[in-house]
Amino acid sequence: MKKPSLVLPLLLSAALLHAGPALAVTSATTEQQAAHVLNRLGYGPRPGDIDVVAGMGVRRYIDSQLDPASLALPAALQARLDGLDTVNRPAGAVLGEFVAARKEVRDEAEDAKARRRQVNERISRDTANACLVRALESPRQLEEVMVDFWFNHFNVFSGKGDDRALIASYERDAIRPYAMGNFRDLLGATAKHPAMLYYLDNVQSSAAGIKANGKPAGLNENYARELMELHTLGADAGYSQQDVTELARMLTGWTYDQRRLIQDNETFRFDARRHDKGAKTWLGRAVAPDGQREGEQALDVLAVHPATAQHISYQLAQYFVQDAPPPALVERMARSWQDSHGDIRTVLRTMFYSAEFMAPSAMRAKFKTPYRYVLSAARASATPVANLQPLLAAMNQLGMPLYGCQTPDGYKNTESAWLNPDALSRRIAFASTLASSKGPLAAPPDPGQLETTLGGTVSGRTRDIVASHPAPLRTAMLLGSPDFMQY
Repeated sequence: MKKPSLVLPLLLSAALLHAGPALAVTSATTEQQAAHVLNRLGYGPRPGDIDVVAGMGVRRYIDSQLDPASLALPAALQARLDGLDTVNRPAGAVLGEFVAARKEVRDEAEDAKARRRQVNERISRDTANACLVRALESPRQLEEVMVDFWFNHFNVFSGKGDDRALIASYERDAIRPYAMGNFRDLLGATAKHPAMLYYLDNVQSSAAGIKANGKPAGLNENYARELMELHTLGADAGYSQQDVTELARMLTGWTYDQRRLIQDNETFRFDARRHDKGAKTWLGRAVAPDGQREGEQALDVLAVHPATAQHISYQLAQYFVQDAPPPALVERMARSWQDSHGDIRTVLRTMFYSAEFMAPSAMRAKFKTPYRYVLSAARASATPVANLQPLLAAMNQLGMPLYGCQTPDGYKNTESAWLNPDALSRRIAFASTLASSKGPLAAPPDPGQLETTLGGTVSGRTRDIVASHPAPLRTAMLLGSPDFMQY
């Protein structure tokens, strides 16, 4: 079969994107509201989802997503997750295998190098597959979206040394259990996980004159800086460089020992010998010497600080509502944060139940990141994914490799970060591949079923343009249309 030409879908997407929103919503129908929550609280509709949500009511659907424990995982999904070795083993066991394979190659033997590659590839593959299969198949869609949000918020880069082996544990143990819980618990879990300690170098941070692992170490401010600038207060909260230094001193000794982690799965330890025992002054507060409690008290303060409430409420509203979120909504969310002492579910409920979230102006206001675009295309296609690796390859080609953001600020979720001519052409190429018999799906998607699945999210003008073309091209045009890239 001849591969569908990319020219027509590319021209369609380019023309309609430059013309503005493909589907202007002035008065949302029940179907459009259902599609809106499926796209924002999850990774888009699968066949029949829009009708189900419209039938049960949007409010009831939101309530169910805010209580993921009430939604049972399908047996097939659970069995698939249970079969992924890396994501079910303790962090220390995975790291031990990773380190052993790395040590084997010191003699440059080719068989040792091959074993290291196999170990690295299996760790990366299992970690990525667990992420994708959950996003594609789990009924707990909001939970998966919030795991993605928080992973970017507390980003670590899988390409940095030990972190390749620690990513699965980091997501499983430090992010997922707290994704809709209390922010202080989430903050503490990320602060103490070896993936974060290693990524932002706190594992080595010590008081002046103290050695770490037999080598001179000294104070490292990387984690303290990002803890305030990215994780909590925000860059414009008015703190000083001296505050960064003082917080770094308070966090000296927060570390892990690789040998103990591998042998006993000890993921965190406070090394009092390396702690700076002097008095500090941080954010205008006098901090008396108190060992590990100094850092714990800092997390207590940061978790409920008004600047943190404002900063993260803005980020949540930008992620779920629109790139420039309404200030009044952000203010109400920040008040909910402070009133609930950082209860994430309470803040989400304030946002999802708001008029701003359901306003017609908020619908179609977001542009999909590559991660969301690839996942939503696979879900809408209604065909089992025979091989997850092409989806990962597509994310790489679209500039968003999974767990691949090198900088601590994580991937952006705004249109300006992802909409450009080169990215558009790459999305069209992916849509065309997905529509072909050689794509990653078990069978090419049926364009009629795809159009039904997407419902009222496809505009009349797009339907008219698509209708006159052959089936494989119609699928590619639907998945490559602005209607589908916007949500």
